[in-house]
Amino acid sequence: MTTVNGGISFWYAQSGLPEPREPLPGDTTADVCLVGGGYTGLWTAYYLKKALPSLRIVVLEQEFCGYGASGRNGGWLYNGVAGRDRYAALHGREAAVALQHAMNRTVDEVVRTARAEGIDADIHQGGVLEVAYSPAQLARLRAFHETEVGFGETDRLLLDAAGTAQRIRVAGALGGAWTPHGARIHPVKLLQGLAAAVERLGVVVHERTRVTEIGPHRAVTPHGTVRATYVLRCTEGFTAALKGQKRTWLPMNSSMIATEPLPAQVWDEIGWAGRETLGDMAHAYMYAQRTADDRIALGGRGVPYRYGSRTDNDGRTQAATVEALREILVRFFPATAGAAVDHAWSGVLGVPRDWCTGVELDRSTGLGWAGGYVGSGVATANLAARTLRDLVLLDSGEGAATELTGLPWVGHRVRRWEPEPLRWLGVNVMYAAYRGADRRESAGHRAATDPVARLADRVSGR
Repeated sequence: MTTVNGGISFWYAQSGLPEPREPLPGDTTADVCLVGGGYTGLWTAYYLKKALPSLRIVVLEQEFCGYGASGRNGGWLYNGVAGRDRYAALHGREAAVALQHAMNRTVDEVVRTARAEGIDADIHQGGVLEVAYSPAQLARLRAFHETEVGFGETDRLLLDAAGTAQRIRVAGALGGAWTPHGARIHPVKLLQGLAAAVERLGVVVHERTRVTEIGPHRAVTPHGTVRATYVLRCTEGFTAALKGQKRTWLPMNSSMIATEPLPAQVWDEIGWAGRETLGDMAHAYMYAQRTADDRIALGGRGVPYRYGSRTDNDGRTQAATVEALREILVRFFPATAGAAVDHAWSGVLGVPRDWCTGVELDRSTGLGWAGGYVGSGVATANLAARTLRDLVLLDSGEGAATELTGLPWVGHRVRRWEPEPLRWLGVNVMYAAYRGADRRESAGHRAATDPVARLADRVSGR
């Protein structure tokens, strides 16, 4: 069977690409204009409209809702926080613990809201299992587990090889760590259900409307200008395409494959009855899920960054990347050696220079933004959206300061990425270093983290 390559993502394979909504018909006004029709923009519209139904809210999307990372990700709804350790250093440990607890609760919030809105997104709360298959990875796994416990996640489990195999039989796994704060989802089903929910609430969504420039109280498009009290940028990996934002966030590329549906005898060998989301402790890490129709969808880094912050058009992925992901699949699960890869695709995620997620609202200009999720955006976008909601309500006099407005990521500022060719060289050298470190560690040459990987972490700011 021929592998489908591109077509945005596998998640659209069953339903097909949506028919785009009508573009902006001309100049208009609103109370809130959201730029970007992914999870961040739609969740923000949802929570604002629920809190204050009288708000006039417009969402502008350059292609169709779910065209970007929201429609291409691995379907991990989990509690990872990009930049938590840095926030602890900047604002104190208690502030970082509060952020982590808010993220833990966010997983349940998404599940609860999906149920309340009648969104069937193939959600299964099986938690997250991360495995180690080399001594160096095992040392990192144990340190990671202790760090998470230290940030208040006391309900997680550290597993030996046998305990890991009871959940998922990953070939050669030496141990694992499991947290209940995670769920498998179908990203597009969640996205499309959320888009329908915001329209039922009265939010206006315009697709095929590319925003070329954002300024105080305005969003400029070829079709007209939206003037609004608040203009909120929710563009994640596509931020670099906006005027003046070329070096704000780096569009990091991630790629995925999905197998054909696997037969019962393969699942008998693999296990995975709990349908946990699965990751590892490699430097160039992988992530995977068992889909509702019994495939394995697995992702990792391919070509990490395209020169000049370019992004792809339809998710098409290099053959070498597809083969590399297939090698990971078979290494983890030898029983899949004969399985066909039905689909391959790629997408970009937003990476700030310090690898920290942030949320901002400038009261003087009405400009706000949320993002820089560094690959953990499915849940983080929900918490960031609720934070934006509270900041808007506070600024407009319709709300008060909340626990969310006091989170340490609010108002976080970070320097811009280096100009080309420095950022292209830096990112590609960094991932070459990580891959080399992974090879040396997997060969058993290191019982602790490879020094080249440690140096790459320091240089990159991770």
